Amino acid sequence: MSELSLTEAFDCDRTSVERIVSEALSGAEDGELYLESTQTESLIFDNGRLKSGTYNTGRGFGLRSVVGEAAGYAHAGDFSKAALERAADAVRATNAGFSGTFSAAPQSTNARYYGEDNPLRAPNFEAKAALLGAIDAHARSLDPRVQQVSVSLSTAWKTVEILRPDGFLARDVRPQISFNVSIVAGQGDRQETGSFGSGGRHDPDRLITEEAWKSGVCEALRRAQVNLESVPSPAGSFDVVLGPGWPGIMLHEAVGHGLEGDFNRKKTSAFSGLMGEMVANENVTVVDDGTYNERRGSVTIDDEGTAGQETVLIENGRLIGYMQDRQNARLMGVKSTGNGRRQSYAHPPMPRMTNTLMRAGNTDPGEIIESVSDGIYAVSFGGGQVDITSGKYVFNCTEAYRIRGGKIEEPLKGAMMIGSGPADMKRVSMVGNDLALDTGMGNCGKAGQWVPVGVGQPTTRIDGITIGGTQT
Repeated sequence: MSELSLTEAFDCDRTSVERIVSEALSGAEDGELYLESTQTESLIFDNGRLKSGTYNTGRGFGLRSVVGEAAGYAHAGDFSKAALERAADAVRATNAGFSGTFSAAPQSTNARYYGEDNPLRAPNFEAKAALLGAIDAHARSLDPRVQQVSVSLSTAWKTVEILRPDGFLARDVRPQISFNVSIVAGQGDRQETGSFGSGGRHDPDRLITEEAWKSGVCEALRRAQVNLESVPSPAGSFDVVLGPGWPGIMLHEAVGHGLEGDFNRKKTSAFSGLMGEMVANENVTVVDDGTYNERRGSVTIDDEGTAGQETVLIENGRLIGYMQDRQNARLMGVKSTGNGRRQSYAHPPMPRMTNTLMRAGNTDPGEIIESVSDGIYAVSFGGGQVDITSGKYVFNCTEAYRIRGGKIEEPLKGAMMIGSGPADMKRVSMVGNDLALDTGMGNCGKAGQWVPVGVGQPTTRIDGITIGGTQT
C-alpha cells in the first residue's frame, strides 16, 4: 500500500474530491469523507501443522451526512470519481432542503500513541510459520499431558484519512498485532484447555522474542494444568474478589456499554438520567482512556478526527460523564470525547470504548484476599451475556478459586458470575493498589461492528454476588 495521501489515490485531483464532498454535505450539520487502506496477515498453526495463512489488502471510503438524529451513509471499495459521485448522490438525500450550520472541525493534535511502522514487513511469512512450529514443539515438550496446541499470529496495518468540507484533514496510521496460544492437556479421561494472548499497536518484535513467546506458552500451560485440578464450583451468594487486569472485561461489558452516549441519549441504558448521582461505591473511579502508548484500544484520533483522550466516567462513585461521538455529543449539548469509532470504511461511526478501566485504590491485594472468610477469587473470564438496558450480566469464569479463611484454595470449574453492573458497582467494598491492564487481546462488538479495545482494573472485592456452579 502506498504511504502517500489516500485523498491523492482517487482518479481525480484533490480539488475535485473536495468539491464533491462539499456539495454532498451542503446544508448538513456534520459529516466527513473517511478513507481507509489496510493490509492484514494471519497465520494459524494447529495440531502440528500450518492450518491457514492469509494475506489481504483492501481500501475504500465512506461518505456521511448528518442532520439532527438522521445520518446518510454510503461507501465503496473503489477510489474513483464515479464511485464518490454516486455516494454523494446517495447521502445528499439526508440533507436535501436543509440549511444547517456545519459543526466546527475537531481540534488538530500532534500527539502520537503508536508508531507508523508496518508490522507486516518483518519477519517474512516463512519465518513466522517456522516460529509457530517451534512454539508448538516447545509446548509439547513441557508436559507429556499436552495433547493439542494451537498458535496464531495476526498483524494489521491500517491508514485512515478524514476529510471534511471545511478543509479539515486528519490522518492516522494504525499498526496492530496479536499473538495467541491455546493448549489442551489431558489426564485420564479428562481434558482441559488453557490459553494466553497478547497484542497491541506496535511491531511484532516484542511478542515473538524467545523470552516473550516462551512466557506465553508457560502461562497457557499453567492455566490448562490448573483446570485439570479444578473441582465443581459451588452455587450461591458469595463475596467475590476479582483479580487485576483482564477481569476488567466485566466492567467493560456490564458498566462501560451503559455509559456510551447513544444509549443514554435514547434513554435505553440503566445509567440514563443519573448524571451527577452516586452510581457506585465511593472507592470506584472508572475512566475510558485512548491515550495509553501502544495499547490495543488506543486512538491517536478517533474515526471522526477527534483526538484520543482520557474521559472520567465515574469519579469516586459519582456519574460525571458519558463516552461520545460527534453526533450524540451535539444532540446532548456536550463535546465529543474522542469515542467515535467504526470497524471499517463500510460502517458509520458510533460511540465506542477505547481502553476502559477502574483506577487503583489504596488497599494491598493480599489484605483484600485475607478479608474474605468464604468466597470466590475470579482471575479470568471467558464468554458472557449482558443486557445494556438493565445492566444484568452472566459471565463464565475460566480461572477461579475458592477462598476460605482468607486463603486461596482449590481451583473451581464451571463458576458463573450473575448480577447487575449498576447494582454491583455499589457492592464494591475494597479496591486494590495493583491496577493492571489486560495483555492486549480485547475485541468489542456493538451493532454488528467489531473494534479493538483494552480493559483493566485492580484487585477488587464485591460483596454478595450470585455464583452459578456445577457442584452437586
